Amino acid sequence: MATGFRLGLIINPLAGLGGSVGLKGSDGQAEQAIALGAKPQAMHRAQTALAELESLKSQFTVYTVAGDMGEKSCQQLALNYHVVYTPNANVTSATDTEQAAQALVAAKVDLLLFAGGDGTARNICNVVAEETTVLGIPAGVKIHSGVYAISPTAAGKLVAKLIAGELVSLDSADVMDIDEQAFRQGVVKARRFGEMRIPAQLRYVQSVKAGGQESDELVLADLAAYITEQMQDDVRYIMGSGSTVAAVMQELGVENTLLGVDVVENGQLIAKDVTAEQLFSLIDGYPSQLIITLIGGQGHVFGRGNQQLAPKIIRSLGRSNIQVIASKDKLEQLQGRPLLADTGDAKLDQELAGLINVLTGYNDYVMYRLGWEEEE
Repeated sequence: MATGFRLGLIINPLAGLGGSVGLKGSDGQAEQAIALGAKPQAMHRAQTALAELESLKSQFTVYTVAGDMGEKSCQQLALNYHVVYTPNANVTSATDTEQAAQALVAAKVDLLLFAGGDGTARNICNVVAEETTVLGIPAGVKIHSGVYAISPTAAGKLVAKLIAGELVSLDSADVMDIDEQAFRQGVVKARRFGEMRIPAQLRYVQSVKAGGQESDELVLADLAAYITEQMQDDVRYIMGSGSTVAAVMQELGVENTLLGVDVVENGQLIAKDVTAEQLFSLIDGYPSQLIITLIGGQGHVFGRGNQQLAPKIIRSLGRSNIQVIASKDKLEQLQGRPLLADTGDAKLDQELAGLINVLTGYNDYVMYRLGWEEEE
């Protein structure tokens, strides 16, 4: 009979498929994403979290779902596990997530750990009452909800604290989601679907994404004017998503993909809403720079809604060719928390860490820390 900590595990194997190929989400887009060359990432990200529990194997048992939804990851990491639910089809669905969550609640797990995006969080919220504590491993394209850790590694470290019996406070966090159809048209329509109970460790768990458009038009105008003045001839500029970067595109007078990645050269748009592979081919062998902003409230620079900026692209650019732009108000929303990189490559996240210069106005920079660091 299993003893010790009872860890529930659900992996949405389709989560995040649409990110690298510019589909702005995975809901109903899995086949198209795979056809465009997308590679599943959710299992890898779940295993990154679970690897943090290596030294505690004898102290917990995983209660999980057959196949790609958890069982395979447990097998690969040689974890003690029990399968409590088996999907009816090879391609899993939202119904499988909900039924698996019901089975894990019935199994009385101490924590339900799940890998996915906002859609996965919604599915789990539909069936999990607040007496069950949950924690999300970020694996989706759009992650507005406050139930997710800031990275897979952070999720694993927080679970390790729980298994080790450390005192961890609990709190309620909002489950948010957006209309993906509207999202693909550049419109963000986010709303709250409920709340779930999470381990309340702010160092490990992300904030709910701040909504709305940037209100300080003068700051945006200053940022845009300075960036466009500094642009060099024959350099390919990768323009990240978000309203702050959109102001630069407006200053240039070129069409912008608000929630995608575009490429500009010599003041002209040369590629619109690119995938990761398209982007890599565009910058391979060309002088290139990245203009990017952060997600208000969360602080993520990489790994939330811009998976087109794949690790090989970021490495090809180099840290010195990445310019982060943001208003001071946006930075102040973080209340001292660092900017975050969750690229899917832990080594790259570490390489990116450190103080960076953030452009906050016309030739106005502040130094700010990029990179989550574990407390010793």
